[in-house]
Amino acid sequence: MTRRLLYLVTEDWYFWSHRLPQARAARDAGFEVLVATRIADHGARIADEGFRVLPLPWRREGGLIGQIPVIAELVRLYRRERPDIVHHVALKPVAFGALAARIAGVPAVVNAITGFGFLATSASLKARLLRTAIGLVLPPLTNRARARMILQNDDDLALALARGLTCRDRAVVIRGSGVDLTHFAALPEPAQGPVTIAIVSRMLRIKGIDTLVDAVRLLRTRGLDVRLLLAGGPDPANPASFTEATLKSWAAEPGIDWLGPVEDVRTVWAQAHIAVLASRGGEGVPKSLLEAAACGRAIVATDVPGCRDVTGREGEAGFLVPPGDPEAMAEALARLAQDAGLRHRLAATARQRAETLFGAESIGRETVALYETLLRETH
Repeated sequence: MTRRLLYLVTEDWYFWSHRLPQARAARDAGFEVLVATRIADHGARIADEGFRVLPLPWRREGGLIGQIPVIAELVRLYRRERPDIVHHVALKPVAFGALAARIAGVPAVVNAITGFGFLATSASLKARLLRTAIGLVLPPLTNRARARMILQNDDDLALALARGLTCRDRAVVIRGSGVDLTHFAALPEPAQGPVTIAIVSRMLRIKGIDTLVDAVRLLRTRGLDVRLLLAGGPDPANPASFTEATLKSWAAEPGIDWLGPVEDVRTVWAQAHIAVLASRGGEGVPKSLLEAAACGRAIVATDVPGCRDVTGREGEAGFLVPPGDPEAMAEALARLAQDAGLRHRLAATARQRAETLFGAESIGRETVALYETLLRETH
């Protein structure tokens, strides 16, 4: 009998970008794969993989009351489709999906935390209230028999355990979404032009885009000829997004180019000497850094959970700097910009770490093994 696996993800682009390797591994292991998500531009591509697409009307705005129709729809969907296992991806699907799964009687549940976002970094009243609410509401839904929680790094595991979201024997660390090591092959550095620094990210404050811009300004005022590529778009529905006007104003400055969203990010890394992520925190394992590492790029990142998982020890595959510190960021970037030999050594190690720790095939095998373990517990 074919086992039915249902992924719950807010956005179709996110599933395509971050969960495709695991879903393919499950399909190849004999699972029927369903994907419940909001459909925008990737629905047809997901269906072409042999996955059944279930359109879901997620609402990004509004509190719990505004989400009640979504939760009710999830309960109906779970009862109708009768999955053997559901895999909730990211905090909102975990919260709403775990509740719906409990009501609908889904036999096995995987709750995947892909980083705690601003909840891990913000001291705002909203963040404090949400942390309190999560600590009260989620544990009975997620810390139970026939449920597993996936965390992407050891810091997030410690936080989840401290909040009671899971317990040690129901938690597993699977380090990120994995990277296709064939698709993201090692690339030669650009042979000409200034040393180019690139970031691939949504243009959000939590990603430290402003810190990076300030760091590059410092480098250029000190006479270092560097170029910054900002690859990614704003997110108008996110209050922490930089506006298009701000991004265009930065791109009008010497040495800064805003590329907007890029379909094939290999074209970005082909132009770059250095990969950077100035995140203020809340990461799982940043996919952009995994792809940069696979392409053989030395990394400068902030010393926050997730980023340091990719770089390893200081000076192994890159350098780590404090978040929100343009001066420290500038110093680390200058060190790599001015020393090609050092840059090449770190780049080689970055590729090696990608092959050893973060390959999509191995991440897929780990995930499918977790499904198999859970399903054995239900019989």
